[in-house]
Amino acid sequence: MQNKADRLKGARIPQTPELGQDMQHRLPPGQTLTESFPILHEGSVPEYDMNLWNLRIFGEVEEEQFFTFEDLQKLPVTRTVSDIHCVTRWSKFDTAWEGVKFSDLLKVLKVKSEAKYVMIHADPDYETNVALKDLMDEDVLLAWNYDDQPITAKHGGPLRMIVPKFYFWKSAKWIRGIEFMKEDRRGFWENHGFHNVADPFQEQRFSSDEYEMPEDEWKYCEAD
Repeated sequence: MQNKADRLKGARIPQTPELGQDMQHRLPPGQTLTESFPILHEGSVPEYDMNLWNLRIFGEVEEEQFFTFEDLQKLPVTRTVSDIHCVTRWSKFDTAWEGVKFSDLLKVLKVKSEAKYVMIHADPDYETNVALKDLMDEDVLLAWNYDDQPITAKHGGPLRMIVPKFYFWKSAKWIRGIEFMKEDRRGFWENHGFHNVADPFQEQRFSSDEYEMPEDEWKYCEAD
């Protein structure tokens, strides 16, 4: 089977805006700034009956829990503005998100002290792993609004993760479960050639140089 990482290659980079010196440090190496919001995901956009939708909390917890969408919205609401960076070489500055901070959600969970890692489970059959300590940053959200409007389905609504410090595949769309783990376990893209950590400023795109991406190529699926 052709490696999933190969599917990122294939289209031209769109023209990028000029960057002032005060902004250049915000753009990771190898990235192109865009003012649009490209769309890239594995599988079809899911559809939900929100009367049946829930978020499952499980794994290394004292008690498994299920949150409805309304339950989450009753938690403290936070609005953040952050830069986001996709492994396919686009970056977008000053994106505004609203939702509940992961650290605030953690306060109402009964997570065991042994838990050091988290697997984010999402539709359709997607998962991605992040160290628990990295999810404690102030700009890490379970987000339901983008740019002061509900997140559209194709961008991950009704609920998606926002983890700005890593390439955007770690910010899973359509999240349905949060699994706390004692030990790390690779997720979907991490099992198909992608780097396990994914720091854009370290260019941690792939697990091996075998998957090096040409400077003049990226996967540009759709934008709005």
